[in-house]
This record gives sequence, C-alpha cells and structure tokens, in this order.
Amino acid sequence: MVPTRRHDTMICVIPPPAESAKGSSARSAGPVRPSAGDAMKGCAPPAARIGSGLLLVEATAEPRRCTAMWYVGLDIGLKWHYVVVMDGEGHIHQQQRLPNDPLVIQRFFETLEGPAKVVLEATGNWVAVYERVEPYVQEVLLAHPLKVKAIASARIKTDKIDATTLAHLLRANLIPQAYIPPRAVREWREIVRHRAFLVRLQTRVKNRIHTLLAKRGVTPPGHSDLFGVAGRTWLTTLALPDPYGAMRTRYLALLERFAQQIREVERTIDATVQATLEARLLETIPGIGRYLALLILAEIGDIHRFPDPKRLVAYAGLCPSTYASGQTLRHGHLTHQGSPWLRWALVEAACHVWQAPHSRLAQLHQRLCQRRDVKTARVAVARKLCTILFAMLSKSEPYRDGPPAPVIPLGASDAARR
Repeated sequence: MVPTRRHDTMICVIPPPAESAKGSSARSAGPVRPSAGDAMKGCAPPAARIGSGLLLVEATAEPRRCTAMWYVGLDIGLKWHYVVVMDGEGHIHQQQRLPNDPLVIQRFFETLEGPAKVVLEATGNWVAVYERVEPYVQEVLLAHPLKVKAIASARIKTDKIDATTLAHLLRANLIPQAYIPPRAVREWREIVRHRAFLVRLQTRVKNRIHTLLAKRGVTPPGHSDLFGVAGRTWLTTLALPDPYGAMRTRYLALLERFAQQIREVERTIDATVQATLEARLLETIPGIGRYLALLILAEIGDIHRFPDPKRLVAYAGLCPSTYASGQTLRHGHLTHQGSPWLRWALVEAACHVWQAPHSRLAQLHQRLCQRRDVKTARVAVARKLCTILFAMLSKSEPYRDGPPAPVIPLGASDAARR
C-alpha cells in the first residue's frame, strides 16, 4: 500500500487481489458508477475505482458536503403542491406531489442537502407557502404569473409541467420577479382590505333595505342620510307586514354589527398611522385621510424599488396602453395592470381634492373638467398624485402646495405658454 495525500484526502493504492475469471470479466467492465442516491446528493461516494492493475481507494477525513445549488420549481395549489428539484445542468433529480401540510413541506426541504433556490408563482395562497419554505432554503423568488405565461406558455398545462418550467426559468435566471413585501407591509394590506370588505358588506345590506322599501312601495322621507340618526328612527318605527318587518329588523341589526366592527378596525388603522412616519406624511395631501394613507403605503411598499415616477404610475395602472408597429403609433385606454387597490385609492383621493378648493390639485381638477369629462379629470389628478407621492416618499417630506398655475386661454401661442 502506497499512501499519498492530496489536500485532506488520503488516497491508498492497493494491488488488486487475485480474482477468478468471473471477477476479471467484471473488473474489465469499467469503473464503478455512483449510486442513484449519491447522484441525488450531487456527490460521488467514497467508492473504489478500478484502474489498470491498481485498486484506488479514496478515504476522506470527514464526510463530504454537497455544494451544488438546487433549483426548485414549486407549483402551489389549495390542497396539493407539485415540486421539481433540478441541478444546474437542467437534470431533474426529484419530482413529487406534496400535500398542503406544513409538516410535510418542512420535512421535504429539510432533507435537501446543499443550498437551494425556490420559485413559486404569486397565486392566492403564496404567502403561507412562502413563510413555510423560507427558513429552509437560501432564497425564495416570487414569479409574476402573467409574465411567466408570456415567456414560457405551453399548449398542455399540468402541475408537473408548470413546476418544471419554473425550475428551468430559475436555473436560467429568467424569472420575472414580483415584489415580496415585508411582513409588516403584508399585515397592513390585510388590515385595510379587511376594512374594505366590511364596508362592502355594509353597503350590500343598505341596498337590501332600499330594495325592501321599493317592494312595499314606500318612499323614504327627505333625510340627507337614510341610515343616520333620524333615518334609522324612521326605519325602526315604520310599520311593515311580515315577513318584511322581520327582515327590516335583521338588516338593521346587521348594520349595527358591521358599524361596530368597522370602528374596531379603524382604531387599529389609526394606531398604525400614528406610529408610521410615511403614513403621516401622506395625510398632508388634500383628499387623503388615515385609511387611504395606510392603504397607499401598504400597496407601494418600498418606494425605492421604483426608479422614477413613471414606473409608479405604471404599477398603479394609470398609464395609457400603447400600440407601436412600424410607422403606426396608437394610445388607448388605461392598462389596468399592477395594483387595483392602489389605483382605486388614488382615484378615490382625486374625488376629494375639492376639500381644499385653493390647492393646485383642486384647480387642476377644475380646469380639466372644463375641457373633458369628470372621469378623465379624476384619472389625470390620480396620475398627478402618483408623481407627488413619489417625490414625498423619496425625500421624506410633507406635501407643500405651491402657488396656483397661471390660467392661459386655449388660443394662446406656444411662446405665451412657455
């Protein structure tokens, strides 16, 4: 035995023992291949390699650790997930169907030896899967479903094909990433959307009361708000036959319950806004209160992920669609891409800029209403709000209303406009 040392590995050269004819034929068949389990781990086993006339035995001082990167495509669903594990060369080493069980998912990713990157699409339950997988892998990427479809669409769609496509795109660094907000921002989104859900339920109950009165041919009195103090008193004392009277009583009880829950959520929103500097800055804009301030901040997240205001406008879906081919250039309606919640909040704020009639935003809205319709004016003011928000959050400054812009007649020349 002739020992030699290479780094921390001891290589022993041992003359082969005498073998029978059967053993000689087996030896001439070629080198010993690693097993399937060792190939899955990406490491060759410390096995014997047969050369010409010598037996090389490689013995390491400590067990090897796999350093190859695994690329995992995860197609998630409500009950089942499909996972594909791939190496850097595109070879699939493992693929299986996993139930939507936290313990099963944790056990699977704990058994992966070596660093791993995981990609999953931004579907309805991605947050829960992301929080379960993140502690056990090196990185988790969130893919934009619409852009993934544009890059790699397949005529036949299965969970296995989707997971394999995601793994290939991740290995090639072609994943169109979606923004993963921090945990605090995700909680803000849940709070403001929960309030919006309660308000919508409250509105549906109010509409049911209006329908009930219309069925009985009852015209409400001239109250400014049918569901205010005087209006509720009139509804309570209104004589209605059964079953309409019982339905009226249940609807009013539901309204009271919804109002109580909305007040509880608003107290949480008020406390969150008070503890957040950016939200207090947004409150200085005319037409934006505490609820809209937190909603806008939750949908934007980190303002520095947008390089310029145009990207923020595009994220809000307030930019016109464009078709350009050769000498043809057309602009159409809004793209309606990005965050629908942010777009709704900005348009809602544009509807209330009249609360500060001397502000530049209110005057812009008034000038646009004189030339175009009200809907177009509101969208234009919402787009202007995007640029203002970008400057405020980037510089951490409150809203400052400058002097009003000079009113220039429509027939003025370009020199006068400048």
